[in-house]
Amino acid sequence: MASRASKGILPIYQHNESGFAKAFEKLTRRRDERDESVDKTVRKIVDDVRKGGDAKVNAYTKKFDGATIEATEVARDEWDAACDRVDGADRAALGKAAMRVREFHKKRIPSSWEMREEGGGFMGQRVRALKRVGIYVPGGKASYPSTVIMNAVPASVVEVPEIIMVTPPSKDGSIRDEVLMAARVAGVHRVFKMGGAQGIAAMAYGTETVPPVDKIVGPGNAYVQAAKRMVFGEVSIDSEAGATEVLVVADKSATPAWVAADMLSQAEHEEDAAAILITTVKATATRVNSAIEKQLETLDRAKIALASLKKNGAIFVVKDMDQAMELANAYAPEHMVLAVDSSDALLKRVENAGTVFLGHYSPVAVGDYLAGPNHVLPTGGTARFFSPLGIEDFLKRTAFVRFEPPKLRELGADVIRLSEMEGFTGHGHSVELRLQKIRRARREREAAREAELEL
Repeated sequence: MASRASKGILPIYQHNESGFAKAFEKLTRRRDERDESVDKTVRKIVDDVRKGGDAKVNAYTKKFDGATIEATEVARDEWDAACDRVDGADRAALGKAAMRVREFHKKRIPSSWEMREEGGGFMGQRVRALKRVGIYVPGGKASYPSTVIMNAVPASVVEVPEIIMVTPPSKDGSIRDEVLMAARVAGVHRVFKMGGAQGIAAMAYGTETVPPVDKIVGPGNAYVQAAKRMVFGEVSIDSEAGATEVLVVADKSATPAWVAADMLSQAEHEEDAAAILITTVKATATRVNSAIEKQLETLDRAKIALASLKKNGAIFVVKDMDQAMELANAYAPEHMVLAVDSSDALLKRVENAGTVFLGHYSPVAVGDYLAGPNHVLPTGGTARFFSPLGIEDFLKRTAFVRFEPPKLRELGADVIRLSEMEGFTGHGHSVELRLQKIRRARREREAAREAELEL
């Protein structure tokens, strides 16, 4: 049983009380089942756009966004005018964010390599950027310039030749100035006024104006995510984006008001967001709960934050830091905050997390906007096997192999044996034919040498 009920917003579970393990397990299992009605709707939209092109895209834009679009692509003069309207300080902040994200992603770009072996073995790997990628940016009433930067900059760093972006227009058919400014500093080449499943389908299959891409990245609602799943295979996609989440590990050195603010900063995203505190100090649990309640009074998005806390929020008081890290790794959060004195030491024990924020002066917000690491992170526990969006997502690798006759003679028998082991004798036959020629050539050379000696 939770030991709070009327004493705060969040339930507090203590390690030595019943219900602790069950409550944590319930929060850990946070992958919702798919809504079949969403899939059905999206299937029709995707099929319509695939067959009908721009006309269908614009029809759905009018239906869902209330905008009548004459030209789907943002014209150069329209783009320039939007950037000119952005406040100078805002323009500088966007530029600084793009610069820092760019510098972070430039640190270690995979390169092509090759190796040679004695006997004529030559092999390696060529690394090259994808030809064209698509960035999806949510829009309409909201504005997400940071999403533009985080998704487009890694592609720009590895010099993807063409980066296109789609985003829903406002009812007057415009794209927000700050979003277009972010697109410019992030290296986006073309912007199109379309959103939802129709925008995803347009990038996947191409229309009269939108070129088909090789990969689609970016967050979106259930309809966008369903569309990305449906076009996968026709194009590549990033990992499926779920609701945002934060897990804070706190010791006695943590400032309750700061912890509360970090939890609310993610809870205010959406009603399905998750905010969890794991602490070794019972007093910290109650103080954080009180701080959340107080800060909600002045939070602009308090209604959304409160709904998410009620649905997916909790505080767990553990016996020690060993148990805290065991639970944190089991949850595998998108954002993990180590609000502890020994954050560097504790980082070595983190196994599953999208991004880890160390110490007391590293709020999640700095990672959301301009610290440098990408804010497109694995959610829903997928940090166990997925990584943050990075330059690798916009590169492809091609391996190559060349064997000269001596190398094939050295290894050919083993290839034949392995192919027979698996029952694929045709594989072995393709090697044996070449070995026969190699042996025949060798016999001919030996015979020629013997003939020379006899003269």
